[in-house]
Amino acid sequence: MKKYIIYTLLLFICPIRAQVNTNQWMEYIEELAEETENTEMLEALFVELSDRTQNPFDLNRVTREELKRLPFLSDQQIESLIAFREKQGEFVSIYELKNIPALDFQAISLIVPFVYVGEAAVDNLPITVDNLLKRGKNELIVRYDQGFQQKKGYRFQPDSILERYPNRKYLGEAFYHSVQYAYTFDERIQWGVVAEKDAGEPFWNKYHKGYDYYSGHLFLKEMGRIKSLAIGDYKVSFGQGLVISNDFMPGRNALVTQVERRNNGFRRHFSTNETDFFRGVATTLAWDRVEVSLFYSYRQLDAKLDSGRFTTLKTDGLHRTVGDWEKRRTLPMQTFGGNIRYVSPDLCVGLTALGYTFGRNRMEPQDQPYNHFYFRGSSNANVSVDYMIKNRRIKIYGETALSGSGAWASLNGLQFTPVSYISFLFLHRYYDKHYQSHFGSAFGQNSTVQNEQGVYTGLQLTPFPYWKLSMYADVFRFPWLKYGVDAPSSGKEYMVQLQYTPGDHLSAYIRYRYRQKEKNVNEEERTYTILPYTQQRLRFQLTYRFSPSVFSRSSVDGVFYAEEKKGRETHKGIMIAQSIGWKPGRLPLQGDLYLAWFYTDDYNTRISSYERNLLYSFYMPSFYGRGIRLAATFRWDILKHLSFSFKIAHTRYADRDLIGTGLEEIESKQKTDFYGNLKWKF
Repeated sequence: MKKYIIYTLLLFICPIRAQVNTNQWMEYIEELAEETENTEMLEALFVELSDRTQNPFDLNRVTREELKRLPFLSDQQIESLIAFREKQGEFVSIYELKNIPALDFQAISLIVPFVYVGEAAVDNLPITVDNLLKRGKNELIVRYDQGFQQKKGYRFQPDSILERYPNRKYLGEAFYHSVQYAYTFDERIQWGVVAEKDAGEPFWNKYHKGYDYYSGHLFLKEMGRIKSLAIGDYKVSFGQGLVISNDFMPGRNALVTQVERRNNGFRRHFSTNETDFFRGVATTLAWDRVEVSLFYSYRQLDAKLDSGRFTTLKTDGLHRTVGDWEKRRTLPMQTFGGNIRYVSPDLCVGLTALGYTFGRNRMEPQDQPYNHFYFRGSSNANVSVDYMIKNRRIKIYGETALSGSGAWASLNGLQFTPVSYISFLFLHRYYDKHYQSHFGSAFGQNSTVQNEQGVYTGLQLTPFPYWKLSMYADVFRFPWLKYGVDAPSSGKEYMVQLQYTPGDHLSAYIRYRYRQKEKNVNEEERTYTILPYTQQRLRFQLTYRFSPSVFSRSSVDGVFYAEEKKGRETHKGIMIAQSIGWKPGRLPLQGDLYLAWFYTDDYNTRISSYERNLLYSFYMPSFYGRGIRLAATFRWDILKHLSFSFKIAHTRYADRDLIGTGLEEIESKQKTDFYGNLKWKF
């Protein structure tokens, strides 16, 4: 009783949700975005975490497996949280997280938006019609985006011109629109639908009636022996991603020792991402510590077919022109596979196998030296073994895979955590140049699991109270040619970050990153030489909370780019950004204002900067040249379960009269966009 009184008083005196930086998980996504070109998977991760903030875990019921879905938590932090709950009893308030030694203030700031303390845990409610109707949660989200300036693709074109050049004009309207509906019951039953049209895609005209993209899913969990059952659209991840993964791969960020994939199995697909998902049926059956997973998928992909052959897949999901429409859903693809896994807290072993086929169609990339080892054919198969062994201080994990070409790939890591404030990681990867995995997505410098070897080391420690030092080094080589690199090449990348968090009102860090790679350099006509280029980035960020309702975030980014030609060429860039957030405790309003000034020499010195966007929508644009960026985001809670959010963003350039290229070109120095979102929970 005494414990309950103490923590209840602390909850009112020190409301942790109001004090910590609850947007820190977005900063984690921002850092990942700086180091990846796979924006689709990154956006999917953002959507998943955004959904979890709207449907947080109950600290008194959350499991290890569920906590592992939060990629920024280490195994030791998860185990410490579970052990604290088992020893001390159920949580009375979130404030108790401060009593867990493995959770520093940064970790608490990351986890707080995803958890809550509810009523005492009860057994799962029986699945009856009455409970499904009364206890289920419904969520409807309607979104609308519109640009103010006209783009080239929407301008009038005479019929005579369009007859000769049909791809000079978009077929659809200039707005973006989507509808998402989801139903959940006690995490065990989830179903929903998604409909979307991108700007430029026809919505209601002579070319097309309705949305361009539809998605639906039914997902069941913990139904006796059935651990999960997916019908419709779903995602798959097994092992470390050498064979198959629809998850974003963490790595090369300030959480330097957390690059392991921990999500295995199936999850629902509930986003507007039109690429990284499967459509069909999948299930996982569990017997004690043994799990058996099987799945089948059939999808119509986008490609330009020519007598049953295609050179590449169209993966942007855009169908705005006649050419896009001709490629739309022309290529059938069947995928089937499974996984057998033994799972325990300290030992996991899994066997994954899958195959896919394009039927009578055949992939035939255009013959180029750099793509000599790319997949060619109508079907392929992959098989792999993954493992994880750990104790309190040491963790060893990895995966080794074989493709239908007979080549193999392997990723293996050793993590050593002698005490809670020191963690070290050693990671080795070998991806043969002939290894082919269409669904693979693993740690590396390339976007594909192919033609790469490397060693990564990371160290994270807390030398003094309030201070955290993180650093990594990644040394790699590419044994075969790459696009834009006509010879085997190599590179290296280093990062060091020092973070200072003296309390819940202030957080600051400074980060330096160095990267060196090689590329073609045209020294004489039709003569190429492979020479190195370097990129150095320096970032300082300060977050300060003036009160529980007002916070400020200031950042300065600098970039220095140099490449070797006949003479050393250097390019520089800088961006200064300021964000102010306002979230009063009693008023049904909140807002965020963002202002940035950028000055860079060229595209090589572009700078990315995260800015607040609408729910379930990630936005991190890159800027180069000279200009300013303004953005204002507001939310109004009209009723208890009905809210309206909107954002107005404006960019003005001082060094150009045209913005964008191709059909996205705008004849103006400025660009203004509106984003609107209506959410109803019932």
